[in-house]
Amino acid sequence: NSGSMDKEIYNYDTKLSAELMIKSLEKYVKMFEKYEFYNLVLSLKSTDIIETIDAYTLASEKFNYPLHIGITEAGIKDDALIKSAAGLAPLLLKGIGNTIRISITGDPKDEIIAAKKLLKYCGLNINTPTLISCPTCGRTQINLEKLALEVERRLAEITEPITVAVMGCVVNGPGEAREADVGIAGGINEGLIFRKGEVLKKVAEADIIDELFAEIDKILLERKVSHK
Repeated sequence: NSGSMDKEIYNYDTKLSAELMIKSLEKYVKMFEKYEFYNLVLSLKSTDIIETIDAYTLASEKFNYPLHIGITEAGIKDDALIKSAAGLAPLLLKGIGNTIRISITGDPKDEIIAAKKLLKYCGLNINTPTLISCPTCGRTQINLEKLALEVERRLAEITEPITVAVMGCVVNGPGEAREADVGIAGGINEGLIFRKGEVLKKVAEADIIDELFAEIDKILLERKVSHK
């Protein structure tokens, strides 16, 4: 990474650049290849997002080795997630990167969860559920954040692709989230269960989560039956 540069190429007194990182990496690669060692995975992590994108883009053009991508020392969770998404998504969407690390100062489990989600939203890990939810507005009359967090927690146990919506109101919730396989739209002490924008039923607020996951189970069962 940017802290492991060859001292003859980068002496820390000049501005680091993607070109210098590539030059330093090339020196290390040639050293291994000199001794006929080719079992390499290359990494060019930097704390700078643009620098990282440029370095990995150049490396993908210059070297015929797998690339391990990441933003190094990205910080605490919120900053780390934003920096990693901003720096790694452009690479992943261009097909650059064979392994990935999300660097977070905190629980390593958060790194794994974040990496999986980033891969999913870049279209590279499709066998996981997708949760969509609205940001709330004046029409929201239900504890939407609490609902969304509980749905997310229970979706973590599912290993199949399904899109689930948690919307704040019944006015346009089903319409805005009509692309979702199934969803809920909150009301006053109640909510609607809908599939592909079509309202199925109205349920009490206390039963919303269980009713939602009953529909999810039905969808997953229907898929299994249709694939037989």
